Amino acid sequence: MLILATDTSGKYGSIALGRFEDAEHGQVLEITPLEGGTFSAQLIPQISALLSKHGFGKSDVDAFAVASGPGSFTGLRVGLAAVKALAEVLARPVAAVSLLEVVAAAKSEAGAVAALDGGRSEIYCRTREGEERLLTGPEFLVVAKGGYVVTPDRSIAELAGSAGVRVHEIKRPDSGDIARLGYQKIQRGETITPEALDANYIRRTDAELFTKPGV
Repeated sequence: MLILATDTSGKYGSIALGRFEDAEHGQVLEITPLEGGTFSAQLIPQISALLSKHGFGKSDVDAFAVASGPGSFTGLRVGLAAVKALAEVLARPVAAVSLLEVVAAAKSEAGAVAALDGGRSEIYCRTREGEERLLTGPEFLVVAKGGYVVTPDRSIAELAGSAGVRVHEIKRPDSGDIARLGYQKIQRGETITPEALDANYIRRTDAELFTKPGV
């Protein structure tokens, strides 16, 4: 199975091409970095270039995996729009992958809490029960207490460590990780139609935050 994966959730993004035979046999052929701020101009040309480099065309892609959030509102919209269009035209399945799912999957120990820096002194968190939330530092420590924190962010690791919570630091997720987890979800039948594909922002937009009820 040939999977094309995209991650446009942050300041920098990437696209990856992965080939998977089964759960134990597969590889990410290449990861192409994308510079933040120009995702809309780069994404489709870079996808075409990556496929061509490895001797493939768009019709050779068997499925798509896409980072659905949390992250940049604009970046996520660009990535999701591109995957929606390609998947609809090619009639291919899509796996929507949360970055917090990727972080959580890096450590299989029971009780692990996945965390990412949410900015504004807040933390994106995936609880032991699989619920994804946006929390303040003190709220996060309550959730993490008695558990195990997995994160790529040093600031979160230091916060948890200072409260006596065990921490496992990992590398920041990229589109290669999205491809791997996306393949697993596709194998389990956890796919979504292009029409239903949407971002998992977790945080509300500023417009939603500052618009008064009834306005």
